[in-house]
Amino acid sequence: MTKKILAAAAAASIALGAAPAYAGADKATPVKSIVLVHGGFVDGSGWMDVYKILKKDGYKVTIVQNPTDSLADDVAVTKRAIAAADGKVILVGHSYGGVVVSEAGTDPKVAGLVYITAFAPDKGESVASLIANPAPGAPVPPILPPKDGYLFLDSSKFAASFAADVKPDLAQFMGDSQVPWGLAALQGAVTEPAWRVKPSWYLVATDDKMIPPAAQRFMAGRAGAKVEESAGSHAIYVSKPAIVAAFIEKAARGVQ
Repeated sequence: MTKKILAAAAAASIALGAAPAYAGADKATPVKSIVLVHGGFVDGSGWMDVYKILKKDGYKVTIVQNPTDSLADDVAVTKRAIAAADGKVILVGHSYGGVVVSEAGTDPKVAGLVYITAFAPDKGESVASLIANPAPGAPVPPILPPKDGYLFLDSSKFAASFAADVKPDLAQFMGDSQVPWGLAALQGAVTEPAWRVKPSWYLVATDDKMIPPAAQRFMAGRAGAKVEESAGSHAIYVSKPAIVAAFIEKAARGVQ
């Protein structure tokens, strides 16, 4: 994570004092539609257990399958999912998916944003800018050199860095079935962050080895998000779906 981000975390109280103002959602109609956006290196199947819980609890759930070639493409796919959803939407992003929801979430159908151990960039920021110059001692994701414009994690280190609390056989499968992450997606910068005009929630995974918890807390504070923390890896949405689903439902109720 950038030294800029981690240094600014010390001034979180200032960021919170300047939290963005946003108009309240239309509370006359309950929010029952949820759109789930995955991050880099994985696809939407990791949301399966969260999806099952949300569906059982009566929500209409859409899982976006991002091509992760470019931010523009991923935003376009997500906006199509929002357009097809029934009524107001809670838009949820994990990891790089937080960049996607920050850009797509200005859509008028979006009632609120949920970040699950995700990047929450400000205007002009990208994943590439946020992970440049990691602070001394911060975990460095085992990203291999780009090949043909795409990135992968070292599969032998995938479990330890991305999914340390996921069942070993599943973590191995996730590492061996990685989705190529395009450099254009990594470098895609947000134009107008939705968290400046929409209410947001942020779940910090305290054992994350991909996005340091200190950086998560700073981004959440800067966004004025309602924050909860849970022990868990970067793949907390896979390892602890009940916690993640309950957090998303809290957001859905919070905008009603």
